[in-house]
Amino acid sequence: MRFAVLYSKKDTAGINIAKQLKKLFLPDILVIELKKDSIYSENIDKDSRLRNFDFLVFATKHQSKEQRKTLSLHAPGNWRNAEFGGKESKACPTSALVLKYLFQQLNKNAEQSGPDYQVTLECTHHGPYIEKPCCFIEIGSGEEQWQDEQAGKIIAKTISSLQQYKKLKNKSAIGLGGSHYCPNFNKIQLSSEYAIGHIIPEYALPLTESIIKQAIEKTTEHLDCVLIDWKGLGKSEERQKTLELLKHLDLEFKRTSEISRETNQE
Repeated sequence: MRFAVLYSKKDTAGINIAKQLKKLFLPDILVIELKKDSIYSENIDKDSRLRNFDFLVFATKHQSKEQRKTLSLHAPGNWRNAEFGGKESKACPTSALVLKYLFQQLNKNAEQSGPDYQVTLECTHHGPYIEKPCCFIEIGSGEEQWQDEQAGKIIAKTISSLQQYKKLKNKSAIGLGGSHYCPNFNKIQLSSEYAIGHIIPEYALPLTESIIKQAIEKTTEHLDCVLIDWKGLGKSEERQKTLELLKHLDLEFKRTSEISRETNQE
């Protein structure tokens, strides 16, 4: 798999990660500096330098009011409004298998390095809109963390591990429900047979046929299952409507609690 790394010259964390990548002396990895913020670099995949690449990794900062110390990973796209780049109701293509691989590598590298960062998935959100499979990998959530060289090294090491990536044999899934930081999906992505690509959080509900079809169509692998964070699906009426829609679309689905029990029994 040929992959390239993109970061913005306006992004402290992106600059940090790119600097750490360059220190690894990996000439086969293309690293491109963007003039705009990553989330507003619409259609950057049309750049002639990226024509022959299979997957794009955006190395960026993550910002939150809670100022969490995080190393995070997610697919880009908007389930409804496009408030921060991208297109309204459009997700970008991504690979559930690549995201699983990167998340496992990110956890391993963070554990070995020992800094006090929470490694987490995030739900699908923000731009830019592109048509090539991609993901965001981020340092959060404030200036001190964005400049932290150790955090930059962890992410640089994680990105560079894609050079050894071989297609996994996991089941491909999308996630439905739960919070922005996806605690139940984190556990599944890390240690179960399922690989999760796009995640539709509770705050993007009510679920519609167009939203679920967008998540499926923008997953490069054939979808095996929809994983449901049952307690994160709103009130009982909302849960029932969601189940009816999934049954109408003839989609297999399982609750995250069910997967967790299966994994713990192994």
